[in-house]
This record gives sequence, structure tokens and C-alpha cells, in this order.
Amino acid sequence: MPETTDVDLRWYFSGFPEGKTSLVQLPDLLFTELLPRIDDLPELKVTLLVLWRLARRRAEVAPWITEAELLADTIISQALGDAAPATLRRALNRSVRRGTLLQVEWKCRDGAREWRYLANSHRGRMAAAALQRGVEPAQAAICERPNIYTLYEENIGPLTAILSEDLQAAEETYPAAWIEDAFREAVRLNKRSWKYIHAILKAWQTKGRDEIHKRANERDGRRYIEGKYADFIQH
Repeated sequence: MPETTDVDLRWYFSGFPEGKTSLVQLPDLLFTELLPRIDDLPELKVTLLVLWRLARRRAEVAPWITEAELLADTIISQALGDAAPATLRRALNRSVRRGTLLQVEWKCRDGAREWRYLANSHRGRMAAAALQRGVEPAQAAICERPNIYTLYEENIGPLTAILSEDLQAAEETYPAAWIEDAFREAVRLNKRSWKYIHAILKAWQTKGRDEIHKRANERDGRRYIEGKYADFIQH
């Protein structure tokens, strides 16, 4: 292998650690359609970092991130160097013109205006349209809850392409809190399978979550697979 002389080796990545690590789900089109066409390194860095930040947030329709938050992001500052503010704004403008990100101007309650950025996805376009009408969909706090893919990898095992589609559909159907609680209950009962977790979610959706818990507390015999979720699991 020829020696590489144009790489700054003052810092060397020691490799990904053994064991469980946090995962982020990104669309395939990012790599097949966008990556071959992005010829500006700051734009590429900002695109990846913004999509990473958005993927770690939760919202009623779709998450967004503000320009002020991006300017205060230490990882973005490190990635863009000394001219980070100007470089960030230029990279964001390129991402918006390319169609990767959506940009919406929002008027805050104190009269101040801020720029909000969303992924140009179906849900992102819905959220952007709502913001443009003056409607602000609820957005979770910045505590950044784990997404359904992370929950699956950390509690069940590796993902497959087909299963990823099922998980995405479930994430779009059920509240994030329900998904987390369903995983938690499956782990507690040592029923570590998506089939069982999905049965829990369908039961909560069909019969009502509160009603399910009420009936479970009143029942002394058969439970879970043989009881409260039996009607929702096909053997």
C-alpha cells in the first residue's frame, strides 16, 4: 500500500469500540443520490451533521433545528474550523438550494425571528408547511430520545433491510413513548422479538392502553402471549 502523505495524523481514530454503540438511521438516497453530487466539503459536513442532529430528536410531525443551535454546536465548530459561522451559513444555503434541507423563517413570541432547518422528507415538508402557516407542531425537549432503530439494536439484535422498513412504519404510526414502553415491557418479560413488541403496540392502539393495563391487573391467570396480547399475535 502506498504511503499517504496528505493526511493530518496528529490525531488518529482508534476505531469503534467493542459492544453496543449508538446508531443513527439515515436514508439510502443520501448516499446514492446526494453524496456523489456534493462537491463542497463544508456542505457535505453540514449536511451529515444536521441530519444526524435531526435524527436524534423527536417531534409531533418532524424535528427541526435552528441556526442559533447550529452556531452553538461545538462539533460543527470543530468540523468547520475558524470561520465556522460564515462557513456554516454558506453550507446551509447550499444544502437548501440543493434540496437536502428545508429552511423556514419563524417569528418567536418576543418578536425575534429565527431560521429553522428541517430534512426535506415527507414529514419535514408537512412540518415546514405548518410553520409557514404560523402553526408550531410540538417538538420534544432536546434530551434526544433513542429512535426505534437504536432501541431494536440495543435490546434485540442486528437489523435487516426488511425489518428496518417495518420499524420505520411503526415509528410513523405509534407515539415514541409507546414504542419505548413496549420495548421495555418486552425486555422485562424476556420476550425479545419485534413480533411481540408489535403485538403490544397493536393491542394498545386497538383496545386502548389504559384498558389493557386495567384488564391485566384484574386477571390472575394467563398473561402476555397467552393472555393480554394473545389476540394480536399470529402463531
